Amino acid sequence: MRIIDHHIVGHSGGGAGRMSDVFDPNSGAVQAQVMLGSQADLDRAVAAALAAQPGWAATNPQRRARVMFEFKRLVEANIDDLARLLSSEHGKVVADARGDVQRGLDVIEFACGIPHVLKGDYTQGAGPGIDVYSMRQPLGIGAGITPFNFPAMIPMWMFGVAIACGNAFILKPSERDPSVPVRLAELMREAGAPEGILQVVHGDKEMVDAILDHPAIAAVSFVGSSDIAHYVYRRGVDAGKRVQAMGGAKNHGIVMPDADLDQVVSELSGAAFGSAGERCMALPVVVPVGDKTAQALREKLLPAIAALRVGISTDDDAHYGPVVNAAHKQRVENWIQTGVDEGAELVVDGRGFSLQGHEAGFFIGPSLFDHVTATMQSYKEEIFGPVLQIVRAADFEEAVRLPSEHQYGNGVAIFTRNGHAAREFAARVNVGMVGINVPIPVPVAYHSFGGWKRSAFGDTNQHGMEGVKFWTKVKTITQRWPDGSPDGSNAFVIPTMG
Repeated sequence: MRIIDHHIVGHSGGGAGRMSDVFDPNSGAVQAQVMLGSQADLDRAVAAALAAQPGWAATNPQRRARVMFEFKRLVEANIDDLARLLSSEHGKVVADARGDVQRGLDVIEFACGIPHVLKGDYTQGAGPGIDVYSMRQPLGIGAGITPFNFPAMIPMWMFGVAIACGNAFILKPSERDPSVPVRLAELMREAGAPEGILQVVHGDKEMVDAILDHPAIAAVSFVGSSDIAHYVYRRGVDAGKRVQAMGGAKNHGIVMPDADLDQVVSELSGAAFGSAGERCMALPVVVPVGDKTAQALREKLLPAIAALRVGISTDDDAHYGPVVNAAHKQRVENWIQTGVDEGAELVVDGRGFSLQGHEAGFFIGPSLFDHVTATMQSYKEEIFGPVLQIVRAADFEEAVRLPSEHQYGNGVAIFTRNGHAAREFAARVNVGMVGINVPIPVPVAYHSFGGWKRSAFGDTNQHGMEGVKFWTKVKTITQRWPDGSPDGSNAFVIPTMG
């Protein structure tokens, strides 16, 4: 049995600690076990980070950028192996796994420009003989707690910017698919980062709490469910840390009567069912405006859903693979039953799907609900599976109101040919990321990622300049170089810039 160990400087491996199973979602079999860490494991990682970080922070930004360039090159050279490894533990198809790695690399590419974004501000002559300038300095040690659904992208979103800014970083990935994060840490070391700058610890709630409570860790970034995100935010802030905690989502796709329905259906097929719906930026709710639009959309969706191919993650022809484990499969199927019990019309039922030769795999067929209402619990909560719900809106105002009043505010999309309607919707909707004829509006790396309401806790978004702000602190210097010896007559008067 393969054992997945921590990636900690000075850690010799082995031991009789707690273990967690890592499954092959295609077969349902246990393929490896991951060591669940303790406070002592975290203490070793923190000690190594404390030893390495001052020297790394003192390394000039250009040299840090060279390490990021080399890391990017190494990940690109190994992207096929990384995608296959990721796919084998998560279950998403290999092509989707490559996309997972590539979207993480986009942020690494942004981090390669760190010398520019760390330049600071300068004002000459702010007062008589007085100049004022600011600099951004690293926090020290940062930590990331990442989910199972993007085991390459989200870690790179976090540690790429944090490390480029001069911090050391401790990553605790999901114990469900931990191998790719360990491999990324190995590649970072190969790229030239000093030992201790990027380390990986594994664990469950015990490790999460240890990270949140550790006095030497200055900042924590988290992505996961909203209840846990809120817990992480509150506990981390109470411990005096800077915290960004991204939670769940229930993204809506608004379909105006003038939309190109063929385009909409094509986009929805991937946005709702790709990666088996296990994306925080999936599009699990479609809101057609008017019954005529709803009926036409439904008629076009049915053959598109029937054409979806569910297969093993290495099947190049599969549109999506299995979900991550048996517990998650059962959770999704329970939500489908809840929708039925609440009175929604189950038009396509994906339960009971079985793939020949892989009957024990964690597969779920695509499901489609119609006549879902805003009062239903299955609409209010995140299903996180290959389930699409149609919520019919009477008019544009209701289409704006539905995502705006939902507890989650991660992403939303509107499909229309009408520029005024799109502009009005984007300005008014109470959601953090908006797509206009773009079904999954994940911003490019030099902008930032972050939702509103219960989709995000904390004031700073992921990556882009928001990420730089999160992983640094600002120091402002006011300086004067007087000519001659001061007489001290005004030493006790507050200086002014007049």
